[in-house]
Amino acid sequence: MKKLFIVPLAFLVFSCSSTKNKQKDYAKADVAKYMKTITDADLKKHLYIVASDEMEGRNTGEPGQKKAGKYLISQYEANGISFPKAATDWYQKVPSAFMARNFSPKLNDSENIWAFIEGSEKPDEILVISAHYDHVGMKNGEVYNGADDDGSGTVALLEIAQAFMQAKKDGYGPKRSILFLHVTGEEHGLHGSRYYSENPLYPIANTIADLNIDMIGRRDDAHKDNGNYVYVIGSDRLSTDLHNINEAANKKYTNLALDYTFNDRKDPNQFYFRSDHYNFAKKGIPIIFYFNGVHDDYHQASDEPNKIEYDLLAKRAQLAFVTAWELANRENRPVVDKDGK
Repeated sequence: MKKLFIVPLAFLVFSCSSTKNKQKDYAKADVAKYMKTITDADLKKHLYIVASDEMEGRNTGEPGQKKAGKYLISQYEANGISFPKAATDWYQKVPSAFMARNFSPKLNDSENIWAFIEGSEKPDEILVISAHYDHVGMKNGEVYNGADDDGSGTVALLEIAQAFMQAKKDGYGPKRSILFLHVTGEEHGLHGSRYYSENPLYPIANTIADLNIDMIGRRDDAHKDNGNYVYVIGSDRLSTDLHNINEAANKKYTNLALDYTFNDRKDPNQFYFRSDHYNFAKKGIPIIFYFNGVHDDYHQASDEPNKIEYDLLAKRAQLAFVTAWELANRENRPVVDKDGK
C-alpha cells in the first residue's frame, strides 16, 4: 500500500515540475530572433513575383489573381503550413453574385485564400491577420501591378507566417490559432473580407482580433524625410488592450513612430472605413490597420516593386508580427471596452 502512494506522488511532483519548466522555457522564447526572419531580401523576392506583369494586375476573379494565389499557396506549402483543418482546401469561394453592384462591372467568381497555424493551448480562439491580394488589373494595355497596394501586405503575411512556423518548429508554437487570410475583391468594395465576416470559418465570437495590413512598403509626403513610421488606424476604437499591446510591442522591438493622424474621427480621408479590417470591426472584433499613407503612385500603373523601400516594409511587417505574437500568446484575449465609433 505504501508503495502505491509513493508512485503517484512522484509522478505528481514530476508533472508539476515539467509544467513549470515548460512555462519557463516558453517565456524565454527569443521573439526578436523570429522577428528577424522577416527580411528585406525575402519580401523583395516574393513581391517581384506577386507584383510582376505575369500576374496581370491581379484583378478580382481574373487569371492573374488566381495565378498569384497559387504562388501564395506554394509558399505556405514550402514552409510546412497548411490550410485550416475546418476547410477542405486553400480557398473560400466568393461568388460573383455576392460581389455584384449596380454601379460596378460584373466580377468573376473569386476566392479568399487561407492558411492556418493551430494554437497549442487555446486552439478555438482565432487571431486573424489579413491583407487583400487583388488589385485593379490592366487598363489600356498597361499592367497595374499594385506593388504597394497591396502586394506589400500580401508578402508581409507570407513572412509573418513563416516566422511563426519557425517558432513552432523550435517548440514555441502560438497558444492561440492564427488564420492568415488573403482576401479578394477589396478594390471593388471590400467584398472578400465582407464575405468572410458573414460566412466565417470559425465563429466570430471566437475571433479575438484582426490585424490588417494594406500598403506598408512606401512613405507619404508627410514623412518624406524619415520613413521610420507607420500609420496605426483603429487600434483603440474597440479595445484599449489592443492599443496598448501594439504600443508596447513597438516600444520593445521595432521603435517605429506610430502615427495616429488617420485615426482621428474627423479625418476627411476616413481610412478606418476603407480597408478589410472594417468588416471585422463591424462585427465587434478589435482591429488594427497598418498603413503607410497614399503616394503619387497610388492606383497608378507606376506602383511597381522597384519603388518599394524594403527595409521599411520589413520593419512594419515585424511590428505586425510582434503584436500578433503577444495576442496569440498572452493569457487573456483583448477586452472589448468601446463601441468602435
